[in-house]
Amino acid sequence: MNFEEIKELIDIFGKSELNRLKIKKDEFEISMQKGIEAKEVKPQTIQVEPQVAPSKEEKLEKEIKKGEYITSPMVGTFYRAPSPDSPPFVKVGDRVSKGQTIGIIEAMKIFNEIDAEFDCKILEILVEDGQPVEYDMPLFLVERL
Repeated sequence: MNFEEIKELIDIFGKSELNRLKIKKDEFEISMQKGIEAKEVKPQTIQVEPQVAPSKEEKLEKEIKKGEYITSPMVGTFYRAPSPDSPPFVKVGDRVSKGQTIGIIEAMKIFNEIDAEFDCKILEILVEDGQPVEYDMPLFLVERL
């Protein structure tokens, strides 16, 4: 393309409804775009933190998290104790026998006891007292004994 043809192309592009135009033929290439101001792009420096091997305590914590879950058998409100004045059924670190009550779920004004499904140790209590729970929601992280 010669200069006159390029000038005519720019004029036609300016009057058209097109927003972009790119033409490439052999070694010649031209591209035009409307509505965007050219801005200088400055390179940015990104700092990357080096990866550190986890400590023994972190590894142990991850292993503990690999326990089993006792989940909610229904939708309702979870309670850790039989009444507001009573101590909780279980605390973190307690050893629990199969069939022992570990919490209560209230559903439609009926209180349903949650029993341990097997002998275990309570590693973590995953819900707060009085918290609404869903069916199959994890309530306790436990280690089978």
